[in-house]
Amino acid sequence: MKKITFFIFSVLFVTTAAQANMSDTNKKKAFDCSGIYMANYFLPSGETFEYSMKEKSMASVKVLKAYALEIGIDEKEWDDGVNKGVDKHYGSKYDEEKTSACHAFVNKLVPNGEERVKKVIQTLY
Repeated sequence: MKKITFFIFSVLFVTTAAQANMSDTNKKKAFDCSGIYMANYFLPSGETFEYSMKEKSMASVKVLKAYALEIGIDEKEWDDGVNKGVDKHYGSKYDEEKTSACHAFVNKLVPNGEERVKKVIQTLY
């Protein structure tokens, strides 16, 4: 009985500790950045951009989601938050300053974020 109780408390502790890695503030920023990245990917025609920016945006969205799932954030919660970010930014013009701030955020939040994004870019096509 002690082993079962210890196991249950261990699982609860690990789950709680894992979710502590992303504060509510960071989740909101991650959702917002995902929305910005998706808006970049679906820029309206006539908008000037480099194709590599679209690749980096898509890769960053994938890295953020993978990291969120790794640390125990529920996939439905993540998808709902990202959808709100997409709704907020979809159809907006490319904003290099916001996009750069999001890249810096991903690199700071996700361990080896920059390398992970580069790796995903290589597997997009």
